[in-house]
Amino acid sequence: MTARAAATEPSAQESRGLLLGLLGVAIFALTLPMTRLAVGTPEAPLMSGLFIAMGRAAVAGLLSAALLLTQRAPLPARTDWWPLAVTALGVVFGFPLLTSVAMRHVGAVHAAVIIGLLPLATAAVGALLHRQRPSTAFWACALLGSALVVVFALLRSGQDGLALHPADLLLMAAVACAAVGYGYGARLSQRMRADAVICWALVLSLPVTLPLGALSWPRTALPAAAWVGFAYVAVFSMWLGFFAWYRGLALGGTVRVSQVQLAQPFMSMLFAVPLLGESLDAVSVGFGLAVLATVALGRRMPVARGK
Repeated sequence: MTARAAATEPSAQESRGLLLGLLGVAIFALTLPMTRLAVGTPEAPLMSGLFIAMGRAAVAGLLSAALLLTQRAPLPARTDWWPLAVTALGVVFGFPLLTSVAMRHVGAVHAAVIIGLLPLATAAVGALLHRQRPSTAFWACALLGSALVVVFALLRSGQDGLALHPADLLLMAAVACAAVGYGYGARLSQRMRADAVICWALVLSLPVTLPLGALSWPRTALPAAAWVGFAYVAVFSMWLGFFAWYRGLALGGTVRVSQVQLAQPFMSMLFAVPLLGESLDAVSVGFGLAVLATVALGRRMPVARGK
């Protein structure tokens, strides 16, 4: 291999990682609108948040078990079971359950602004996992972004006055869960196949998700749109999206590829308009852009290697 070819090989791999990461983000961006489609509104409730969270994980877990058996995949190493459990707690249980409950009470555009903190939260978790020391400026950006999200939620608190709606608190907790799940999953994808990471996390969760999904199965007839939303979050958001996402993180590097998450809130907003009939108002777009700016600025702040 020539020196020139060797120099271009990492660049090609990084580009592939960025493209796969963008594909994963595009799939995830539909999660909030599709969840809202399935869960309904306070005035017209459809599926319960528990069923959407556990049911989607159970469906994806069964698909994962079938795939792992077909591939004759080896069992994870003993040291990988604990990181897999943490990954599952974050992306199989925490984020889906918290967002599913919250999405009945807030629109997808509103939720997208709060979820906009996810890239910065993921970066913070990644820095801690890799024993890095983010600069004071990095944490200042994180605090500013968090403050913007809180102000946005307070301004949109409606008739309750300046008080955070419980749904906003659930979404903020969901961000923390997803960041932890992404961080541990990305680290596992360095030594495991990207599809195996999410598949084993889902299979590990089946003893909980399968019975809870069955017990919370809807007892009344529901419109087809609700089932379409559920099918999407089960097959794409909970399963296939992670194939592209974790593989992209492994190929292009967590720090660089995770930057494409910046586009996710605005993709969610755009998808919510035709799917749910929501409108893009200036306040939501303005706060979304402000949160994005703090995330982008935080990415540029120095992060020192730990000793």
